[in-house]
Amino acid sequence: MEKKNMSLKPLGIISKNLDEGEAMLLSPSSRMFHEPNYNVYVLAIMGWKVPINVDSIKTELQSKMLKHPRFSSLQVMDESDGGGNMRWIPTTVNIDDHVIVPQLADNNMDKADELVEDYISNLSTTNVDMSKPLWDFHNLNVKTSHAEATSVFRIHHSIGDGVALMSFLLSCFRTTSDPTCLPKLPVFSSSKSKPTKNRKKNLWQYYLVKLWFFIKFLFNTIVDVLLFIATALFLKDSQTPFTTTQGFNASARQRYIYRTVSLDEIKFLKDVTNAKVNDVVLGITQAALSRYIHRRYGKGKFCLEGMRCRANVIVNLRPALGVQAIAEMIEKNVAVIQGNCFGFVLIPLSIGQSENPLDYVYKAKTSMDRKKHSLESQCTFYASQLFLNLFGFKSAAKLTQRVTSQTTVALSNVVGPREEISCAGHPLEFVAPTCSGYPTGIMVHVCSYANKLTFTIAVDEGIIPDLKQLGDDFIQSFMLIKEAAAHHTKLATKLD
Repeated sequence: MEKKNMSLKPLGIISKNLDEGEAMLLSPSSRMFHEPNYNVYVLAIMGWKVPINVDSIKTELQSKMLKHPRFSSLQVMDESDGGGNMRWIPTTVNIDDHVIVPQLADNNMDKADELVEDYISNLSTTNVDMSKPLWDFHNLNVKTSHAEATSVFRIHHSIGDGVALMSFLLSCFRTTSDPTCLPKLPVFSSSKSKPTKNRKKNLWQYYLVKLWFFIKFLFNTIVDVLLFIATALFLKDSQTPFTTTQGFNASARQRYIYRTVSLDEIKFLKDVTNAKVNDVVLGITQAALSRYIHRRYGKGKFCLEGMRCRANVIVNLRPALGVQAIAEMIEKNVAVIQGNCFGFVLIPLSIGQSENPLDYVYKAKTSMDRKKHSLESQCTFYASQLFLNLFGFKSAAKLTQRVTSQTTVALSNVVGPREEISCAGHPLEFVAPTCSGYPTGIMVHVCSYANKLTFTIAVDEGIIPDLKQLGDDFIQSFMLIKEAAAHHTKLATKLD
């Protein structure tokens, strides 16, 4: 289809006689991300093992990314119906307008980390020009302690959620061991146990247990949904160093720090505690936040006992298509990113000093196991969709902003490929996804890649004056939990 040239202002107005096939309406959930207090961008920070060849990166993006309509379309305000809706308008993309190579003033290697951190932080104060598709790719050819070079892929959240964007981004990569092979994401299948012969003989016991689990499932779901509603109305977490009395400020500058640990050691902790990787991640987060508060404030300002702190965990509800399927769909010019599809789960955090560091993981496991017997994430998703349809995206954005700002920390976990990958001949060292503009004081993103697990911590500037120390607290907490797990294993071996 031939694309029409349209003269548009940053937020132009669509002609009433515009062909509906050429101007698809943004979904209400995507439109919600354009509201003033919910203008969210996804940032994918990528470290490379070699310096960046910008021309080869441009060629790769041109051949892959621009085939997708959401990366080659404008988002334009449609005032023809008076509702403030927005539509996707196909446009011709100049790749040079989206691939940015800044000239950093200071080449002092001792300040390289600070330069890159400041540059990424400055991105949180700017927006992509609405007169072009809402994404850009920043390339920093500066060697840091983390990588030989760094790129930041900034995408407006209205294009898609983190899981969809991760899958799409990986379609531009190939495995390092075989440059012709696409990376694969781990597939987690929930296998249901089949009735055994003994179970068939005791069907009444089997169905009695099933009934009990159903009642428990229903009760937990009702309680969780009521707590979610209470949070939206009045239930607020206790005051901590991670919250502000002024509330969320959409224009505040955010700062980012990322720390990487061994994924094999995370799996070791998982096996020792008979938990899941997400349980270990939540345990480390609890330990790190507790360590930061206790180290910085002691017992003088904040009372850790009885403190109500919750994590607002973002749960993906989209079925995984697989990178291979997405790559094939891109080649066939089929739209593969279908907006945003996620729900929320509110999990209580155990903030306080513990003599045994493993207790943080055990408490996290208890909370997570409780949430697995609930439909909270699905209910919050469908409730938000119902709210969108009844009251519009403005009210829905205010509701979501209120829920997230009433909790202490936002937590998200994205699974990356297990094998090492490269893009246009650039081997990837790490990937650290995060967000800007999300209505919360502190956000923790976790992403696995190869044999690494990276914690990315985003905070509003001024809330945490020593963000690097907070990042180190995550590493120290991880090390203490690992040492406690090793000691536990030794004791168990001696007893055997």
